[in-house]
Amino acid sequence: MKKEYLMAPGPTPVPPEVLLDMAQPIFHHRTPRFKKLFAEVNVLLKQIVRTSNPVITFASSGTGAMEASIVNTLSPGDKVIVINGGKFGERFGEICKAYGIQVIEVLQEWGIPVEAAQIEAVLKENPDVKAVFSTLCETSSGVVTDIKALGQVVAKTPAILVCDAISGLGADDMRTDEWGVDMLVVGSQKGLMLPPGLAFLSVSEKAKKLIDSCKTPKFYFNLKKALKSYDADDTPWTPAVTLIVGAHKSFSMMIEEGMDNIIARHTKLAQACRCGVQGLGLELFSKAPANTLTAVKVPDGVDGSAFVKKIRDEKGVTIAGGQDKFKGKIFRIAHLGYMNHFDVLISISATEMVLKELGYSFESGAGVKAVQKALL
Repeated sequence: MKKEYLMAPGPTPVPPEVLLDMAQPIFHHRTPRFKKLFAEVNVLLKQIVRTSNPVITFASSGTGAMEASIVNTLSPGDKVIVINGGKFGERFGEICKAYGIQVIEVLQEWGIPVEAAQIEAVLKENPDVKAVFSTLCETSSGVVTDIKALGQVVAKTPAILVCDAISGLGADDMRTDEWGVDMLVVGSQKGLMLPPGLAFLSVSEKAKKLIDSCKTPKFYFNLKKALKSYDADDTPWTPAVTLIVGAHKSFSMMIEEGMDNIIARHTKLAQACRCGVQGLGLELFSKAPANTLTAVKVPDGVDGSAFVKKIRDEKGVTIAGGQDKFKGKIFRIAHLGYMNHFDVLISISATEMVLKELGYSFESGAGVKAVQKALL
């Protein structure tokens, strides 16, 4: 018998309590019952996002909310800054270009975070920039961005700050209002402990001013319609009712644990995982490691793609490999959402076993020992 362990940075494990609530019979969404549920979910969501602004819910992947942040605030010909330090920063640029928006791309070497001073300099050279697009945790490289410092820079300008926190929220600290983030993009299947299918987008007053002047065509991802429905505890289009039922349970669990406690838990898990891989003589890929996941360089003489396949197919532990130019060169172990210290121990134990089978030389048990020491 093989037991499956999900240690990839999305989708992540879903608590049994959430799954059980989602297994209840479906009910109609244009009813007082749904409005009451949705109103409660929205209150919980604002606490998790740490905002006093509306947080819109879409039945889509996180990419849908990324697109919504663009098509509702920008018009063809507008100029924006996109921080591209991996596949998901790159995606913001691709969406902008698809709608005829001028993109100033700040290219970052994968694994190295952007400095706020870099963006400040570009903003000074381009005072007509309307938005800056950033990523809290660049999932492809395991880098966490200093959003607080970035927010201080952008707040001094007319531009809005848009942040992709799809993987980072609930693992890496994110204080939306306090840090000056105007639009925060979130997905359900990461730190929020839900299946894929929901996306969330916070909307500040500064962002609303751009929404009023935006000329880009849109239909489904129309924030004017969404905000109007939001005020009535409703959605303009059919919501993903079962997922919203699950969100109510998941968000309630998160608020009960406390956001500061959640971040502290993820910080400890991340530190333990990093100690584990370094105990095996492996090198971290990120120069600013996130709490969300640990990106690790594949050691010389080991086939990185074979490692990811073998640990999944033979040991039942699903982690993530590298993307784009780093395919086969790094692997990524997640520790976010519904995870605790034993999940890190399982990940490092399986890593040891497969690396040993692939011919990598190290002291057996060194990684697990390092994790236990870090946790204790």
